[in-house]
Amino acid sequence: MTVLLAPRPRTRSRRGGSWGFRIAAGFLALVALAAAVGPFVAPYALDEIDFAAIWAGPSAAHPLGTDQLGRDLFSRILIGAGETLVGAVILLALATVLGVAIGVLAAWRGGWLDAVLARITDVMFAFPGLLFVVLVIAVFGKGKWTAVIALSLAYAPVIAKYTRSLALSEIARPYIDAYRAQGLGGLTICLRGVIPNLLPALVGYLVVLFGGVLMSLATLSYLGFGAQPPSSEWGLMVQEGQPGIVQGHFLPTLVPGAAIALVVVAVNIVGVRVADRLQAKG
Repeated sequence: MTVLLAPRPRTRSRRGGSWGFRIAAGFLALVALAAAVGPFVAPYALDEIDFAAIWAGPSAAHPLGTDQLGRDLFSRILIGAGETLVGAVILLALATVLGVAIGVLAAWRGGWLDAVLARITDVMFAFPGLLFVVLVIAVFGKGKWTAVIALSLAYAPVIAKYTRSLALSEIARPYIDAYRAQGLGGLTICLRGVIPNLLPALVGYLVVLFGGVLMSLATLSYLGFGAQPPSSEWGLMVQEGQPGIVQGHFLPTLVPGAAIALVVVAVNIVGVRVADRLQAKG
């Protein structure tokens, strides 16, 4: 009897995990669709002001209500989805290219170059990322793309450190010696063998990291260093809606804040499942 009952909790767990993954993936698909078509299907323009509808509650004309300028929250959330997600994707792409290049180079060359790059990444890794970003913005000026570039530089050491640990074990595998025996150069071996073999572990790691990247970019916009008005980037929308809280108008802050939180949670759920599957295949 014990043998027959033992598998059942694991089956329910797999089903529960599968449903959670499907719900999270479906939600992310809807957000991606909103980001792609939002500017074309939004019922109102991004900066369309209606002083007669300031702080209006949900209605047929404004399903999620309006903000302090009478702008439709539903339209701004739809349009802002693209700006929020695209900024995070570009940020992560820049950080990944730089981080993977540094990590693989350090592992491949070894010696003093590995030591120097390791010390640099350790210093950057230990330095508070937000403070580093604020320093970069202080020099080059605030704005969405300044924030994206600054954050990509802050996240690159994190990715480099993870990539180096993977690359060290990969470079020790026998096929590397076979490539060297064929006369292939280091760059060719890394591009043809090392980096492709690191992708399964890297992809799962980066998907999970995307949630943190999105939160960091939204935080900068909330603090006024990232996207600037009249942008509807979700972090900026949270900041702009704050004055309404003391007057009892919670939706202008709650709606974009909930959107950020739900996307981060969904990305983490999907990222963990993707990482598990890729590791199982590896």
